[in-house]
Amino acid sequence: MPAFRLRGFTLIELLVAVAILAVLLGLAVPSFQEVSLGTRLRSYANTLVASAMMARSEAIKRNAVVSVCASIDGATCATGSASWEQGWIILQGSTVLQYQPAVASGYKILSSVIKIDFQPSGGGAGQATLKVCRATPSVGSQDRSVSISATGRTTVTKGASGTCS
Repeated sequence: MPAFRLRGFTLIELLVAVAILAVLLGLAVPSFQEVSLGTRLRSYANTLVASAMMARSEAIKRNAVVSVCASIDGATCATGSASWEQGWIILQGSTVLQYQPAVASGYKILSSVIKIDFQPSGGGAGQATLKVCRATPSVGSQDRSVSISATGRTTVTKGASGTCS
């Protein structure tokens, strides 16, 4: 009678494989979270840059002042203690040209200004900096700063301040 050999894994082999998998996941998950955070911050910063570039080009095209401002309702510029993470609009006179909804919860966009004007020449009415960051920095310490110069040029810089204030 031929001898049958059973195929499969022993319990020890299975436990070793699970332990190795757990170690690999323990190393990969924090790295993945940091990459995901960087992608989200870069996306919000790029959206702010696109809004500023659109406002600048519309100001030149329309030969009128066009503003980018924080907006709570998507129809008017906010005043007082409003913040950019609640959303923003591109506005020419009383006409809303574009609306950006609020960012995901847990993220902040900080700035000392709530309105940025672009003149018909394409220049800004002043300088502005908007900081995009995680409200509670836990994974990595990343942020993005969107700077708009008095000439209307926008730049994005990556920071690692570790705080969001």
